[in-house]
Amino acid sequence: MTDTRPYAEPRPAPGAPDVVVIVLDDLGFAQLGCYGSDMVTPHLNRLAAEGLRFNRFHVTAMCSPTRAALLTGRNHHAVGMGFLVDLPIAHPGYTARLPRSAAPLPRLLRDAGHSTLAVGKWHLTPRWERTASGPFDRWPLGYGFERFYGFLQGDTNHYAPNLVSDNHYTEPPAGPEDGYHLSEDLADRAIRMILDQRQATPDKPYFLYLPLGATHAPHHVPRTWSDAYRGRFDQGWERWREETFARQRELGVVPGDTTLTARPPWIQDWRGLDGDERRVFARMQEVFAGFLTHTDAQIGRLLDFLRRTGRLDDTLVLVLSDNGASAEGGALGTLNEHRFTARSGDSAARNLAALDDWGGPATYPHYAWGWAWAGNTPLRLWKRYTWLGGTRAPLIAHWPRRIRDVGAIRTGFTHVVDLMPTILDACGVPAPDEVDGVPQQPVDGRSLLPLIDDADAQRPFPTQYFEMLGSRSIVHGDWKATTDHVSRGVADEERLLPGSRDFTADRWSLFRLPDDFAEAHDVADRHPDVVRKLAELWDAEALRNDVLPLDDRMQERLGAMIPPAWPPKARARYLPGGSPVHDEALPLLFAGFTLTADAEVPEGGPAAGVLCALGDLNGGFVLYAHEGRLAFSCSRAGDLDRVVAFRPLPAGRHGMGVRFDAPGPEQRSAHGSFTLFVDGVDVAAVPLGGAFPYAFQHGGAGLRVGHDRGLAVDTAAYRPPYPWRGTLHEVVIDTGAAGAAGAARRTVEDEVRDALHSD
Repeated sequence: MTDTRPYAEPRPAPGAPDVVVIVLDDLGFAQLGCYGSDMVTPHLNRLAAEGLRFNRFHVTAMCSPTRAALLTGRNHHAVGMGFLVDLPIAHPGYTARLPRSAAPLPRLLRDAGHSTLAVGKWHLTPRWERTASGPFDRWPLGYGFERFYGFLQGDTNHYAPNLVSDNHYTEPPAGPEDGYHLSEDLADRAIRMILDQRQATPDKPYFLYLPLGATHAPHHVPRTWSDAYRGRFDQGWERWREETFARQRELGVVPGDTTLTARPPWIQDWRGLDGDERRVFARMQEVFAGFLTHTDAQIGRLLDFLRRTGRLDDTLVLVLSDNGASAEGGALGTLNEHRFTARSGDSAARNLAALDDWGGPATYPHYAWGWAWAGNTPLRLWKRYTWLGGTRAPLIAHWPRRIRDVGAIRTGFTHVVDLMPTILDACGVPAPDEVDGVPQQPVDGRSLLPLIDDADAQRPFPTQYFEMLGSRSIVHGDWKATTDHVSRGVADEERLLPGSRDFTADRWSLFRLPDDFAEAHDVADRHPDVVRKLAELWDAEALRNDVLPLDDRMQERLGAMIPPAWPPKARARYLPGGSPVHDEALPLLFAGFTLTADAEVPEGGPAAGVLCALGDLNGGFVLYAHEGRLAFSCSRAGDLDRVVAFRPLPAGRHGMGVRFDAPGPEQRSAHGSFTLFVDGVDVAAVPLGGAFPYAFQHGGAGLRVGHDRGLAVDTAAYRPPYPWRGTLHEVVIDTGAAGAAGAARRTVEDEVRDALHSD
């Protein structure tokens, strides 16, 4: 009993810096001013001018995999994140669960005595675990962060987001009518967290992880920001790309001998567009540019705060994008990204009609893929592909205490797996061999500090594989080999992109990277032995990292999905007073349901208020009383169906609701119908104008009982919160046998489309 040692708190290494990692979403290689764009990003430009830019930095081509690689320092398949957390598969490389053998960066820094803060987009929690009931071990706090504020899904509405604070859901501090915007809120929260930390423990270093929702769709920004770009993109994407390429060469961001590839035939020729088409497409880019400049301004507020604290010189700031620019808007772009999931399709006429609202709360927009192609100048393709347009991203490093040749460009091959060992190295924290008794996997990345210190540091091209949705490539020495596999999920790509849809028929292209920055010159026919060697090397790396099996057999992939531990029941009961119910906790509705509210209509006034609401005008439904009458409105990605009872609701307690009868041979409509009922008697019905969606929103508002919040589902009928004027006892959703039948009809195409538009 006398041989005891006092407990000692872990202490950070002497001189350990603060660390800020900012992840921009779906930002292309060419979209920052310091990488050649004419879009206004003064704060990030200043960061680059006072730090370093990397022009051969690589990511995984999609969101969740890049974030997993960043936080673990391991290849994404090796830590179970071969695809999105929204589609966990029962194969080791695709479980969407970081293994305990790869303890993430925040856990290691916290154990070493650092504060760990996360603000923004998470997208590392498997879909079934994102409800208010958890489990929480794969939420940010479960992975080692001490504080979190942001959202768990792949995207959210920037005017009315679905927010989490630490381990619970919370409402935004203001509404869209108050001028709320998520990026501003995230900057406020990041500043507040740092301020609280510094005032309580001023000598304790912190790690702030700030993965913003921007510039992922929806491209939401107040109109003053987008109007500042009026007319700036009227020349079109091809001319803008040429001008950007010239600026890139002048800046030295791309080598002077880089070849700018020609416009592929599946990108529309701007000269062949009519006036309305040009106006619509130009406005899409104006809104995106305003969105980016607005985002830069919020980053600037954070950086200005750090300057005021006097700590910025001793802060390692890293800014990157998670993948290349996104083409998920398709050839035409879309005013509502949820139309992609709903298979509703888009039209130039529809986009033109919504042009004045583009970027505002009434839209959920994404630009046309011509701008994604231009945004990745001079690279080929985009997000989701392992061509350089999907995997080469901006990286800015800023650390005045350490960096001497400010404004320089580092040209060595680097990868997102290098960031975790870089941060540990900077903080003097060794990567442990064991955490909680679990031996740790080898770290795949290498510290960038030697390259940060010295541009001539020896860093030969490594062997690095890439795989995403069947698109495959590998870098080895001076060579890069890339397949022509075309991914599934985006209809315009499936229809228009040349390439293979069969793994056995995939062709490998070959590029010599020191001479070919942009994969412009395929030399596979001249070096068949090199192609064969690299293809074999890719197979070996795939085996080592749990990439296999590659599987394009969609229905078989659905059969391998990891099911929820607590699947939603066919009949669910909801009471007022709780938090919004996450959509993953709801029964499957698209095959038919009955929604019943047990509520009282008070004496002396017409019935009014929301009984329950899911989502908003961009996608969702609401059961409510309108002008004294029971009503139900459903927004199918912006297409509204509304049914209203013929007679007012009488005072008293009633069982009232709506029944969705899915399409069948006995139905009046090919898409089914909505029927209102009161006390067991049908009181009104309407056929659907289109198919009931598999999912309304990915990242949208949950189910609220007794009121609404944020954006209304039917803006012509009510304004949130519009609480039920009376007593609401409960709301019951019952899918019965229809729900089981619907689950059986679920397809991976539905799942993939729902996941892709959110990533």
